[in-house]
Amino acid sequence: MKVLFFGTPEFAEIVLKGLVESEFEVVGVVCQNDKPAGRGKKMVSPHIVELAKSLSLPVYQFEKLSKYIEEFKKIDYDYAITASYGKILPKSLLDIKPCINVHPSMLPKYRGATPIQSALLNGDTKTGVSVMKTDVGMDDGDVYVQREVEILPEDDYLTLIPKLANIGLELLLDTLRKIEKGTAKLTKQNHDKATFVKMIEKSDGLLDFSAPVESLVNKVRAYVESPVAYLFIGEDRIKVYKAQVFDRSQNEKVGTIIPMKNRFLIQAKDGVLEILRCQTAGGKVLDAKAFLNGFHFKAMVVSACF
Repeated sequence: MKVLFFGTPEFAEIVLKGLVESEFEVVGVVCQNDKPAGRGKKMVSPHIVELAKSLSLPVYQFEKLSKYIEEFKKIDYDYAITASYGKILPKSLLDIKPCINVHPSMLPKYRGATPIQSALLNGDTKTGVSVMKTDVGMDDGDVYVQREVEILPEDDYLTLIPKLANIGLELLLDTLRKIEKGTAKLTKQNHDKATFVKMIEKSDGLLDFSAPVESLVNKVRAYVESPVAYLFIGEDRIKVYKAQVFDRSQNEKVGTIIPMKNRFLIQAKDGVLEILRCQTAGGKVLDAKAFLNGFHFKAMVVSACF
């Protein structure tokens, strides 16, 4: 079976590597366009482009897929495979050959672009992976197979990516083998139970200390890669990469920075948040002890506190 792969971030890379190492033939990789990055806004290719070239695979980067349908018709493939591609495939493309999507949630829960982050934000203790037949709608196609995955307290977005991607790869390969044998079965989703998740904006990372402390920890876990949770002390923007609930005390005004040797503590609505790893603008990511040793506090109350 020949497959054309659609995907861009790390989740997609893991699935692509496994496909290439399997008995199935990957004939090309479709990913999103180069984007400006850094202070100089230099155009940078997705990392998967380098991976695809190292595997001697053709790379296709189309801004609008519907404009290149004739190009896709020239590619010799049996199935399209999508994994965190980030765009909805138009019907004109789906009409060429069938498509299978590897989606990191237990559909119909968390349809959309941010299922992993949404599970973490909501404090879920379980998530999963679904392998589904792609339809025109948003993650609403019939499902081949699903597997539930436990979210551990220490998990964040970066730890869940490889965990879910490797399970997704396993389920995808099993599905493709069943398709070849004619034994694959599909189950319709219950659309009445569907939940949709939104794209993440940079502003979503702001930590609101009038919120429950557990929700602040969940936001740090969900946004550890992007946009990264943050707060302001005076005019200093502090990015937060790791945090935990210190205790459930409510002795200080919300947003107050609590002095304690080697510990970075801030009062939230119903408890104290402990920041374990953070970064100032232009600085290195540091653990709390190293950060406190070098940072000059211009205020003892978080500025961005509602």
